Amino acid sequence: IQSKIGLSINTANNAFLHPSSLPNILLNPVRPNMGFSPPSLSFILFLFHFHSTISSSHFCAPDQSLSLLQFKESFSISSSASELCHHPKTESWKEGTDCCLWDGVSCDLETGHVTGLDLSCSMLYGTLHSNSTLFSLHHLQKLDLSDNDFNSSHISSRFGQFSNLTLLNLNDSDFTGQVPSEISYLSKLVSLDLSKNSYPSLKQISFDKLVRNLTKLRQLDLGSVNISLVEPNSLMNLSSSLSSLSLRDCGLQGKFPGNIFLLPNLESLDLIFNDGLTGSFPSSNLSNVLSRLDLSNTRISVYLENDLISNLKSLEYMSLSESNIIRSDLALLGNLTQLTYLDLSGNNFNGEIPSSFGNLIQLRSLYLYSNKFVGQVPDSWGGLINLLDLDLSDNQLVGSVHSQINTLSKLESLGLSDNLFNVTIPSFLYDLPSLYYLDLHNNNLIGNISEFQHNSLTYLDLSNNHLHGTIPSSIFKQENLEALILASNSKLTGEISSSICKLRFLQVLDLSNNSLSGSTPPCLGNFSNILSVLHLGMNNLQGTIPSTFSKENSLEYLNLNGNELEGKISSSIINCTMLEVLDLGNNKIEDTFPYFLETLPHLQILILKSNKLQGFVKGRTTYNSFSKLQIFDISDNDFSGPLPTGFLNGLEAMMASDQNMIYMNATNYSRYVYSIEMTWKGVEIEFPKIQSTIRVLDLSNNNFTEEIPKVIGKLKALQQLNLSYNSLTGYIQSSLGILTNLESLDLSSNLLTGRIPMQLGALTFLAILNVSHNQLEGPIPSGKQFNTFNASSFEGNLGLCGFQVLKECYGDEAPSLPPSSFDEGDDSTLVGDGFGWKVVTIGYGCGFVFGAATGYVVFRTKKPSWFLRMVEDKWNLKSKKTKKNVGRYGARGN
Repeated sequence: IQSKIGLSINTANNAFLHPSSLPNILLNPVRPNMGFSPPSLSFILFLFHFHSTISSSHFCAPDQSLSLLQFKESFSISSSASELCHHPKTESWKEGTDCCLWDGVSCDLETGHVTGLDLSCSMLYGTLHSNSTLFSLHHLQKLDLSDNDFNSSHISSRFGQFSNLTLLNLNDSDFTGQVPSEISYLSKLVSLDLSKNSYPSLKQISFDKLVRNLTKLRQLDLGSVNISLVEPNSLMNLSSSLSSLSLRDCGLQGKFPGNIFLLPNLESLDLIFNDGLTGSFPSSNLSNVLSRLDLSNTRISVYLENDLISNLKSLEYMSLSESNIIRSDLALLGNLTQLTYLDLSGNNFNGEIPSSFGNLIQLRSLYLYSNKFVGQVPDSWGGLINLLDLDLSDNQLVGSVHSQINTLSKLESLGLSDNLFNVTIPSFLYDLPSLYYLDLHNNNLIGNISEFQHNSLTYLDLSNNHLHGTIPSSIFKQENLEALILASNSKLTGEISSSICKLRFLQVLDLSNNSLSGSTPPCLGNFSNILSVLHLGMNNLQGTIPSTFSKENSLEYLNLNGNELEGKISSSIINCTMLEVLDLGNNKIEDTFPYFLETLPHLQILILKSNKLQGFVKGRTTYNSFSKLQIFDISDNDFSGPLPTGFLNGLEAMMASDQNMIYMNATNYSRYVYSIEMTWKGVEIEFPKIQSTIRVLDLSNNNFTEEIPKVIGKLKALQQLNLSYNSLTGYIQSSLGILTNLESLDLSSNLLTGRIPMQLGALTFLAILNVSHNQLEGPIPSGKQFNTFNASSFEGNLGLCGFQVLKECYGDEAPSLPPSSFDEGDDSTLVGDGFGWKVVTIGYGCGFVFGAATGYVVFRTKKPSWFLRMVEDKWNLKSKKTKKNVGRYGARGN
């Protein structure tokens, strides 16, 4: 019909003609001036017959239309609700129009009942309740709600009422909770997809019902559904007609049933990310239509040998990353000439990369990273002209790659990082028109960075090489660039061009550890609201800190350490409300302590060391200030006054240990891991990664005075405490003995007096101790860690004794220490709820003076007489007992 009369048919809605359109077609046939011939008489008669046949059909029953409109009203449209595509289909749903013509709706031509609903990528946001009018569409045969956001809705048991359903797709729509057993009522299901949701779970009994009743299933995808309580043997009952099975990241434990591998119609099998899954992949009797196999991150044994390879001739997709590969002959994989995707990463393969891989001319993606391959890239790879993605990172490859892969003109992504390449960057890389990802970091590459001829890059990492010269201007023309990392080349010179601020999509900018000079472009603080990482540390930059950080920016990591920046710390930094790391150390900043930083709610690392900061560091002024601070380093400045008790009281993150043991990274760009330079156990060290467990307080090399606050004993998670090179007085607080995680304690070069508290001997992790050059005295604690410290830890304290300083102790050589509490200025906690020790001492003193004076008056005046007689009687009685005892036991004394 369409070719004859030019009628546009909506193939998405079952390609049927609406009756109302036929009269117009018949009365106004298309004229032949468009290249068409007039319709013949027989064709006109056919249309009359077709019209009379369907004019009596029912279209969109009113109750169906109403149900759909009410369903539409229960959700909002949000661009963030769909990820893969954006097609708000419900916007075409209008009251008074035929719902069978609406986007995503299919109907039965005879009854007008809605039989198909495809709302994938419809940007729906909201909760799908069990009383939703969706469940009144009882005649549904196909239902696709994938790629929406149903806001952690539970999968309703009412899905089980769709008895005619052959397809149910709830993929990637933020469903959670238990998968209802009623899903097993859908006995006509051919395709079921519950994958990529918020880890819904499926119990053993529900899973057993599902596999027993859904005998017509051909596609089953339970990716990211928690079936950890399901016995793998239950899978043996799956439909023999199954063609596609995906159980990725399901928490499966135990032996995978071997019969699944042998299903005759199996085309796709995906078991990735089931670390506890065991078994053995067979070498024969496999499905001859198997085209996709993913056993990555499982413990299923795979024998890469001739028998297996000869049974996988149809394979197009093979992923065995971090797998249990046994007796591997990788060269045999060159016989799988239909492969378009091959991933062998993370298997510790050694030797040279097989040249037979050059036979895989259909390959579009090849991943061999994180192995131990040596030698050069094979010369035979020049024929892989369809390759789009190539990753050889983290091996031990050497030599050049230019002649081997310069014919791969379609490359979009190339990873060669963490190898031993010691040549210039291959020139053909600058000419690739579609290259968007280029990672060459951590090699020995030399020479200049040339100009890129195309503006296709979104990710560029050339860090940790030996490149020199200036940054080419073409990099600042990569308008879609998200990450630019040129760190640690040491010989990159020149200034940072203000053109960098044209990169509006930049999320990571790391130019650290180079020889860049000039001032920082003023626009760096406000050119992009999505910039997460700004690392310009360890250069020769001059001028001042950018002073125009815009509101609502996304900056999480700001590192300007090791430059020659002057002036003050810009108060506009308080606009960086997502900031987690601020490192301004080793500059020439002249300012007082920046109290305004306490308003940053996520700040975890603050380093202001080695500047010209001065004045008092007072207590916090706002509630919850610096509560997440894990590393605080203001050493080597000119701060003065007492240590800030109120400030220390607010360091809540230093009071509790973090057990996660993960590396700190940018939330908005998780592949970027934070780094800092810090004094650790007395040595200046660069930390390329920062564990979330680390806790450091460094106030050394200032002019702090008075006593060490007792409240430091609250910081139980501290691993390093450095108060050295100040003018602190008083005793070493015994509360330091409570810091059981302490690995390094430096109190040297102060004016501390008294003993070293015996409580410090209980610190079993203490590896570094330095109390030298104080005025300490008395015995040095012994046992455990204290037996490992040498004399240098205690030198400059003439009153100390012990084997560590080769001086023997005699008796009690030092006064005992007063007790210690956590609440500075409040002594009541030391004796429960009663008086503090100062008050008690005053009371005892007054009582003694009063008692002595009263006694003197009584015995001098002989009054009162009753009290005098009582004392004399007691004295006489005691005197008589003493004489008797001497007479009775005196001979034994001899």
